[in-house]
Amino acid sequence: MKLLQEMTVMGHERVVFHQDPESGLRAIIAIHDTTLGDALGGTRRWCYASEDEAILDVLRLSEGMTYKAAAADLAMGGAKSVILLDSPGQEATEAQARSMGRFVETLKGNYIAAEDVGVNEQFCDWMGHETDYVMGGINVSRGGDPSPFTSLGAFNGMKACLAHAGRPVDFAGLTVGIQGLGMTGYKLAKLVVEHGGLVIGTDVNPQTIQRAVDELDIKVIGDDEDLFSKELDILAPCALGGVLGPEQISGMKARMICGTSNNVLVDPDRDGQMLKERGIIYAPDFIANAGGLIRLAGLYLGLTEDEIDRKVGRIEDTTREVLEDTRNYASAYEAAVSYARRRIEAGRTTTAGV
Repeated sequence: MKLLQEMTVMGHERVVFHQDPESGLRAIIAIHDTTLGDALGGTRRWCYASEDEAILDVLRLSEGMTYKAAAADLAMGGAKSVILLDSPGQEATEAQARSMGRFVETLKGNYIAAEDVGVNEQFCDWMGHETDYVMGGINVSRGGDPSPFTSLGAFNGMKACLAHAGRPVDFAGLTVGIQGLGMTGYKLAKLVVEHGGLVIGTDVNPQTIQRAVDELDIKVIGDDEDLFSKELDILAPCALGGVLGPEQISGMKARMICGTSNNVLVDPDRDGQMLKERGIIYAPDFIANAGGLIRLAGLYLGLTEDEIDRKVGRIEDTTREVLEDTRNYASAYEAAVSYARRRIEAGRTTTAGV
């Protein structure tokens, strides 16, 4: 991969690499844009097939964080970090977390770390022993698990999709397919069930599926079934990104897509346009799943609990505004990016005028 070329095309400001022989840590921090402020973004621990795959992931995720923060009207830029694991499911260690904390500290607050796939409150607290620039812990850092806010934000995004479709904003009798029943997917399923909806779920972890079945009484599809081709009112991708491409979209029967995953479209421009052409309502992920960022960034910026709750509630209004504006763009994704960029440019203009 020609990294500098990719950074130029995507507009990244800085990409930093770090390796620590003692703990075995290999990590990358990508800072996309800090026009609106320092950047908070999660740290993802994952076993990548190659270094290029890890770089592409952190570049795409950090770009999405810029748009996510801007669309949520936060005084924050966009960044993300990844830790490259040697094997899937590799156990997290305090030594690696502390090493990651020291790595984050070198950026002096330009990047603030937080939870993502493979990182929990304990990991954030371990990092917090080495840096003040981490959110999501309980005893050393602060903020705790942001997943309830991510799920609530996506639920609010679903309401916007229903309203945009001209349907009652009521989940009674709706069928929602949830791909991934982990932290955010489970909580989103719980909200749907509590409001009268039927959830059809899937996950790669049998224990995660069993928990959702036991506690929420959801329906689970068989190993030989494809959730994306099911008759659904709403499809909610809540696992990793890159799951919706032409093959999935062409056979999709869901009327709406709104979940908690980042970068759900394989090629946002191509796939977003295909969704629009098929008449499938798509709530752009960086708007619908912004609740967790709003929670942690809000605490970091000193917002009150009421201010944070109001911002999470406004995800519904923002999603609906973007969906209404989609008629002026090739796709809902393009409309959402334009919405975020207008906020960034407004911030740039304000800063330049100081």
